Order: sequence, then C-alpha cells, then structure tokens
Amino acid sequence: MQIIYSCLFIFVFGFPIFLHAQTNYIQTGLKDYDFLDRLEIKTRNQDLYFSNIKPYPRRLTALQLAYADSLAQANSNYGNLTAIDKYNLESELMNHSEFTTHRDYFNSKKPVWNALYKTKSHLLEVNNKDLFLAIDPVVYFAGGKEGDNENALFQNTRGLAVRGMISRKVGFNIYFTDNQESVPRYVNNFITKYDAVPGAGFYKGSNLATKGTVDYFDARGSVTWNVAKFIDMQFGYDKNSLGAGYRSLFLSDFSNAATFFKINTRIWKFDYQNLYFELHPQYNYTGNSLAPRKYARMNYLSMNLNKWLNLGIFEGVSFGRKDHFDFAYLNPVMFLRPAESNAGSADNAMVGFDAKANIAGRIQLYGQLLIDELKVKEVLHSTGWWANKQGIQFGMKYIDVFGLKNVDLQLETNNVRPYTYAHFDSVANYTHYNQPLAHPLGANFREFIAIIKAQPYKKVYLRATAIYYYQGMDSAGVNFGSNVFSNYNSRPRDYGFSIGDGDKATCTMLQVVASYELAQNLFADITGLFRNYSLASVADKQQTKMVTLSLRWNIGRREYLF
Repeated sequence: MQIIYSCLFIFVFGFPIFLHAQTNYIQTGLKDYDFLDRLEIKTRNQDLYFSNIKPYPRRLTALQLAYADSLAQANSNYGNLTAIDKYNLESELMNHSEFTTHRDYFNSKKPVWNALYKTKSHLLEVNNKDLFLAIDPVVYFAGGKEGDNENALFQNTRGLAVRGMISRKVGFNIYFTDNQESVPRYVNNFITKYDAVPGAGFYKGSNLATKGTVDYFDARGSVTWNVAKFIDMQFGYDKNSLGAGYRSLFLSDFSNAATFFKINTRIWKFDYQNLYFELHPQYNYTGNSLAPRKYARMNYLSMNLNKWLNLGIFEGVSFGRKDHFDFAYLNPVMFLRPAESNAGSADNAMVGFDAKANIAGRIQLYGQLLIDELKVKEVLHSTGWWANKQGIQFGMKYIDVFGLKNVDLQLETNNVRPYTYAHFDSVANYTHYNQPLAHPLGANFREFIAIIKAQPYKKVYLRATAIYYYQGMDSAGVNFGSNVFSNYNSRPRDYGFSIGDGDKATCTMLQVVASYELAQNLFADITGLFRNYSLASVADKQQTKMVTLSLRWNIGRREYLF
C-alpha cells in the first residue's frame, strides 16, 4: 500500500494548479438509489447510464437531478413522472444541497437554537464559497424476535456522518458508527464459520455462542479531488460495487470496507474507472496482532452506445503477494495481463462484460458475464471441466408495473459455476476480510430473486423480496467448489462438474418491509422475514421466522438476505 500513499501525495501536492470543483459520493444502501433507478429508466437520460459504478458521485448526480427538475417544471409530462416522483426529486435535491441551488423548501420551519437543523437534511450545515460542511447523526435502533430463539434480536447503532468541501477544491467524507448487534441464528452460524460479521470488519463476540451478539465499529472515510475537467480521484477506506443488479458478480458491498485509490475518467460516452485495493486475506482476527495484507486491482469501462444501451468491460486481479504490492499493477491501462504474465505472474485474474438497456421508459434489461477461466473446447464438449469457471446474471426492472403508479418489479437470476473466484493461493482468492468480494454465496449456486417496491404515499415505502437458491456444498470434507476460500487443487476430480454438485443446499427467503419517513432521512420500519434452509444430508430443516421494529436515521436497512 506504500506505493498508493506515494501516488496520493504526488497527485495532491504535485499538481494543485489542476484542481477543479470536485465531488463526494452517496453512501450505498440509502433510499437515493431506488429513486435514481426510476429516474434513469423513465427519463432515458444518457448521463445517468453510468449508474453501474457505485457509489454514485454527488456532483454529477445533482446536476442530473437539477436538469430533470427543470424539464419537469417546463413540461408536466416529462418522463411520465408521477406526483410522488416529483416529491422524491425535491427530496433528492435537498440531500445534495452542496451542488444544487438553494430552494425555500430546503429550510426547516423550526430550527433548533437557530443553529441546528436550519435545513431539513442536516443537523448542522455550513454552505459558503470557502466551506461546505454537513454533519448528521447516524442512528439505528431495532428490536425483534426470532421464532423459538430465546434471545431477543436487536441493533444498537450510534454515530456520525460528516461530509464537506474546502474551497470547492477538495472534498471529504467521514462515517463512524459504534454497533452492538444480536443476530438471527443463521447469521450467527455464518459468523462462527467464517469469523466475519457480514459487511463489517474486526468484531468482539464474547457472547456470540450463547446470545448471538457482536460488537464492532464501522469507520469509513475518503478524500476526493479533481485533477482535470474529466478526471476525479478518491483515496479512502470505504465500499465500492459494480453492476446494475441486486447482486454483483464483479464487485459488491457485501464484505467489509477496504482501503482504496480510485481514478475515474468520464468523457463523452465513456466512464473509465481504475480501482486499487489493499485487502485482508483469510485470517483469524484476534485484535492482538497486525493483520496481513493482500492487494487487488480492477478496471471497468462503461460505454453509452446510444440513448438506450450501455455496455461495460471489467478486468480484475487479486495478487498473490502477501503484504507486498506489485508495481506492475499500477498501470491503469486495461488488458495488460499478457505483459504481466511475462513476469511470471500466476495471480487470480478475471474479466467480465455487462450490458444495460432502457426500453420505452418503463423497462431496464441488464446482465453480467464473469469469466474466471474459460476453455471453449471443453465448453462445447459439455465435459463439466472444473476450470470452466464462469458466472452469469440476467435481470429486469419494470417501472410502474402493469400501469400501477409507483410500483416497481425487479427480477434477477445469478448462476456461478464451481470453483469460480477460488485460487490455489489462499492469499489470491477473490475475498476480503473472510468474506467474498462479489456474491455473498461464493460459488456453485443458482439463484432467483424477485423484488416488488411500492410508494403509495409520499412518506410510505413498501418492499417485498423473495429469493430462492440452491448450492452444492462440500460433503465429507470434499471440496465441491462452493467455498471460495478453499484451494481448488483439493477438488476430487477434473471433469463432470455442474452447478449444485455436492451436498445440495436449498434456501427460500421472503422478506417484507414497511417504512414510514418521519422526517427527512428518518425512518420507522417493520420487517418480517421467513427463511427455510435445508441440506440433502441433514434431515432437519433450518427455519427462521422473525419480526423486527426499527428506527433509523441517515442509514440504510441492515439486511441478511443470503
């Protein structure tokens, strides 16, 4: 990581004269993303098509929100926006106040002590030519009950979110929470098996076995700057993801935050992103020793071919150099893998392709193809060769489904062959902090997802998610390719592999959520979850029935849909 720090120093202090107005980013998991999906599909605005790259940049998002608002003001039929869409548009403009013209409805009717909550979106907001600063509380209090589990479920999160800009040149954001969490039993099993809390890093779990509780910090932050009109850079410790779907086969935000350096070049019809990561390999994190490091580099090129079609190319590699960055991977140009191989590299590399098409202002079709390894001859002969390691995703988003205003449907399927993401080198497998970097299930699975979202009233949000998957698990200590941490050389044979081979697990989940927005970004939720999981080798099924009530402020819902 030392070379990344050096690059940061050079770019910030070596080229200050090139700094222009910069951006910061929208934290993943917030309500913003659902509305921006609708806006992209309904307006078919080409500038919104780069939404496969997450988190979204606030500056560019705010520009498009303001543009859509101006067109909606001039033409009431623009984009077939409903009254609730227009309400959400105003709400989003408030959430991006540093990049939008201030409007009267941003102001609170009753500020606290004439200093706090002067605007509806922020506890404290300073907005002048030299400084923008927004400070907000982050709160998540939840309580619930899981079937016959004698332990109560709860979430106790307190923290702060801070973002700002200095002289419109350098941006920053800080997010910090202290969390105590009592999890359902199947999540407890995940934590025990992998020594990892989903989405988090180091944790304390002295009561995990008896009460299912964990205690952890979630601290993230980054600095952003612009070195040219079309080039933004970011250095920080946070989450990133790539894809239009509910899941991603390239990079998701399921695992812990990571140290990264990002270069984003957006010009004409292209958006090109370089990501350099410092990650953690599989490790027993006791907190009393320095955790080891590993590294990854990812490039993603997104192209708007026309007003309705976007194509993307992905390249990723995780390095098998423990605690040491390979300088060859600093080159930001895609597809230099052959040159890198000349140096004797045997790292875990993969490529991918994705596509997204917005049709008739109502439907979006999307998909991803991930290739970890491919031998066409073996595919054509249908031999089930172990090293044909690929994943494929197909999805659809249908806005105002069947003419029902503010009701959206999303369908998605994900299919990943055995041994995908795994490697013979445990450091180079496609993981971070004991969790997968892409899909939470790892590999050797087929998954089907259906999501219905509705907003019948301005402050009421309804969501139902149904998931079914089957997966081939290891059996009697034999590696059937689902566990991305396992060395693929431990496979039992070379041929005859298909998705689901092994001890077949099947899982059905249904989650229903009703939320009411009490104030800007303050939600009360009621959530019900049913989960039924079974293994072919085990007679008893694992069944979860749980209900939770929550109050959350400036934070997305905590979900365990895997």
